[in-house]
Amino acid sequence: MSGKVTPLSGFPEFLPSDRIVELEFLDTIRETFELHGFASVETRAVEPVERLSNQGEDADKEIYGVRRLAAEGEDASLGLHFDLTVPFARYVLEHGGKLAFPFRRYQIQKVWRGERPQEGRYREFTQADIDIVDSGELPNHYEVELPLVIADALRKLPVPEFVIKVNNRKIPEGFYRGLGLDDVTTVLRIVDKIDKIGPEKVVERLVESGATDKQARLAVQLADISSTDTSFVEQVRALGVEHPTLDEGLEQLSQVMAAATEHAPGLLLADLRIARGLDYYTGAVYEIYLVGQEAFGSVGGGGRYDALASDGKTTYPGVGISIGVSRLVHRLISQGLLKGSRSTPTAVLVALNAEEDRAEAMRTAAQLRGRGIPVEVAPAAAKFGKQIKFADRRGIPFVLFSTENGPEIKDIRSGEQVAVDPATWAPPAVDVRPKINTQENS
Repeated sequence: MSGKVTPLSGFPEFLPSDRIVELEFLDTIRETFELHGFASVETRAVEPVERLSNQGEDADKEIYGVRRLAAEGEDASLGLHFDLTVPFARYVLEHGGKLAFPFRRYQIQKVWRGERPQEGRYREFTQADIDIVDSGELPNHYEVELPLVIADALRKLPVPEFVIKVNNRKIPEGFYRGLGLDDVTTVLRIVDKIDKIGPEKVVERLVESGATDKQARLAVQLADISSTDTSFVEQVRALGVEHPTLDEGLEQLSQVMAAATEHAPGLLLADLRIARGLDYYTGAVYEIYLVGQEAFGSVGGGGRYDALASDGKTTYPGVGISIGVSRLVHRLISQGLLKGSRSTPTAVLVALNAEEDRAEAMRTAAQLRGRGIPVEVAPAAAKFGKQIKFADRRGIPFVLFSTENGPEIKDIRSGEQVAVDPATWAPPAVDVRPKINTQENS
């Protein structure tokens, strides 16, 4: 490859120090998911386009098709998955006979979406999902458990204050039908734009779509209701709309909020504006926001789906929630809130006095690595000052020298240099691996 390289927008790539931040996030999230009993799965990157495009009227616009370049005239029958829930539903159908239900799964993978790139919106990004699926019936208590797991993971990370907003899709559906608005999808889509265009514009667009002014204003009033407890029920009832589906949604969301108030007060916010864009959600829906940065959009979300996985005989209802890892990490790095403490895992550089000392230096490095210390040998023999500068540029905290008095280790941050035995010496635990520096401790 030669010549100028033009970046592809929407396909982010981290520099090494920022990648360290991302890896720390991924490791912490994975460990937390496993602490809660979720098993890891990985699905293939591609699914039949037909399966992907059935998940909402706009899905086909986002799908990246895959075909062999040499296959002339061949249609792209395979597409890259745009989320991890659809391939997981297929995975459950394909392997259901070998899985124990309820099945608790986590999945951390890349996904691809044909979106217009902008801050926080990428064409390729990493998601971290958890889902619980069951055979036949899925108890509602899982709708409380999943946001608690996500909160546990996020609280272990250097993430600003966050809130998980929750709604139940049956509430707006039942409310709109109770109003006499049967095109629920259209109403949801219009109301979902309330933050971008404001309530009056939403009313105008609802009227243009066939609603009366009164119906439109009641739909907007519903979207304005929120609470950190179950008081949202009284607020909805005060609007005077009745429908069995609305009753069911209010009862289910009340159970979620009551349990969350007991186990994690303030974590969940019942927000009847939350709808989620994918059509397969049937119950609880979640959106995760950074407090004070709501205009940036959600950094995760999910919901309950009752009919996504069905083989005609058995239905596997599920509920899932994900963290948009790339979106979250990029946001925090771009704000200068996080950075890696160094650009390499290396904690110790073994210096070279002369090239003929390389064999001995490699033996010394092997001793240190045998005790779990990341080490590299200097790329070439050079003056000690030059080797110290090499380590400093990469953030390597220690340089091991061979001197007339024997091996000595230098902490290049403090300048302290002491005699050591490579067979027993180890750096302080905090220096063994790179860490995340926050704005406060950097």
